[in-house]
Amino acid sequence: MKVAIPTDNKSVSAHFGHCAEFTIYDIDEKNKKVNSKEVIGNPGHEPGFLPGYLAKQGINCIIAGGMGSRAKQLFDQNNISSITGASGSADEVIQEYLAGNLVSDGNYCDH
Repeated sequence: MKVAIPTDNKSVSAHFGHCAEFTIYDIDEKNKKVNSKEVIGNPGHEPGFLPGYLAKQGINCIIAGGMGSRAKQLFDQNNISSITGASGSADEVIQEYLAGNLVSDGNYCDH
C-alpha cells in the first residue's frame, strides 16, 4: 500500500495542494512497517490535477493537514482514502497511522 503525505521540510503541510513535495511511503499494513520512502516534488497546484496525478503514482491513501471538499471528492473518485488533521513530522505521522492512532478530523474546507 502506498501512502502520500504532503510535506514542507519533512513536516505535514497544512494544505495538501500547497506543499513543496509529497513524501510517499510504501507500507506493509499486515506487519505495520514502512518498506520504503521517497520524496517527489509537487508538480503544481492546479484545481483537480493532484488527485489524478497521485492515483497514477499508485497512491492508496493521502494524509494531510487539510484539503478542500472538491479534492476529497476527487480522491474518493480515484479510490484514494483521505485523512485530514495530521500535523508534525511525516515520519511520526506514518507511525501513528500504522499504529491505528490516526483519525480524520474532517477538515475539508469549501474554497
